Amino acid sequence: MSSSTTHRSTKSTKSTKSKEATEPRQMATRVLMLGCGSMGGALLEQWQHIDDFEFTVVSPSGLRRFPDHVPQVRSPGDLGSQQFDIMVIGVKPQMIAEVLPNYRHFLAPRGLYLSLAAGFSCSSLIKITGNPCVARVMPNLPVALGKGVSGLYASEDLEQQHRVLVDQLMAAAGHALWVSSEDALDRVTAVAGSGPGYAFEFARAWIEAAQGLGFSPDQARVLVLKTLQGAMEMALDSDAALDGLRDRVTSKNGTTYAGLRALNPDEQLDNLLTATLQSAYSRAVELR
Repeated sequence: MSSSTTHRSTKSTKSTKSKEATEPRQMATRVLMLGCGSMGGALLEQWQHIDDFEFTVVSPSGLRRFPDHVPQVRSPGDLGSQQFDIMVIGVKPQMIAEVLPNYRHFLAPRGLYLSLAAGFSCSSLIKITGNPCVARVMPNLPVALGKGVSGLYASEDLEQQHRVLVDQLMAAAGHALWVSSEDALDRVTAVAGSGPGYAFEFARAWIEAAQGLGFSPDQARVLVLKTLQGAMEMALDSDAALDGLRDRVTSKNGTTYAGLRALNPDEQLDNLLTATLQSAYSRAVELR
């Protein structure tokens, strides 16, 4: 009986291996990153770990280091006859018209252009490439940690399969929001794209104020950043309105009450943030 059992087990193993050998492997989605500056590099930090995607970076300077499994080329000639499913446009907006024509033939028929360029419209990209399959993404820097917030917009001709691929990429980088117009994308830029800069500046001022109370720079940094981290995690985990959470930690005539009165007298903080976002949005409009 032992011999018979072993024999059946061997046949089953062979059958499984044979089945695996005959099943077609899913082809990887090939992505060419045309330029890979700070934002492109931040995205690549997370994208490189996605299954069934392969990345190649065009970096003319050759100075930046990339993971060993991400090939780096310096010019069109280095790509030979390769074809890619997605081309990520990571060069500066003013360079697109000059650089992109040298690489567009590396995009496969019905391939997708995914642009990181601020202020460069889908219609302008379509005019340069002759390809109607174009999407734009406006990420913020925490995408490097998989905790970013990105706005997404696509041309009318973007196919569902392309939208799925974009969703896969951006899900690896954090939270993404599809918007219905490029104007809305500029508004996302003002709120979230530039948002880390506002957060860093607010934290910087808070840390300096803490040092003014006698804490060392290291102590002040930990006190402020850990307080911010904890408070924001509470906000994300709660369905309560932010003013409700604020009121829960604010006793009448207590220390928080006194501090908040100084922080936002006559809604000056509200007005300042409104002006901040409007200024960023206006600049985004100027860059179109």
